[in-house]
Amino acid sequence: QVQLVESGGGSVQAGGSLRLSCAASGDSTYCMGWFRQAPGKEREGVATLNRYGDTRFADSVKGRVTIYHDLAKNTLYLQMNSLKPEDTAMYYCAAKSSYCAFAPLLRWSDFAYWGQGTQVTVSS
Repeated sequence: QVQLVESGGGSVQAGGSLRLSCAASGDSTYCMGWFRQAPGKEREGVATLNRYGDTRFADSVKGRVTIYHDLAKNTLYLQMNSLKPEDTAMYYCAAKSSYCAFAPLLRWSDFAYWGQGTQVTVSS
């Protein structure tokens, strides 16, 4: 079992930055990702990584987002820069229950463990 707790969301103006954090506890997992869901839309993948630091990003955030983990703190981060109003959504941290040799696909159904989410609102 893995427990995930997100933090760091908030309201910013377009062009601003936020860093989301996801504190993990329980079984070790280094196959993780960030997803988001806006009202009325499906959940979509933002970024994923594995224990080796391999990463994968959605096209919509490439160049603006960094995903990384602090293994000592067992915490996953999502640094978001140049935020746009279309980035407004609830952001979820997720972890897989299996090993991943490569950065996982941005497919939410592959992830077994989820946090409660943190809201990001970007105003124009």
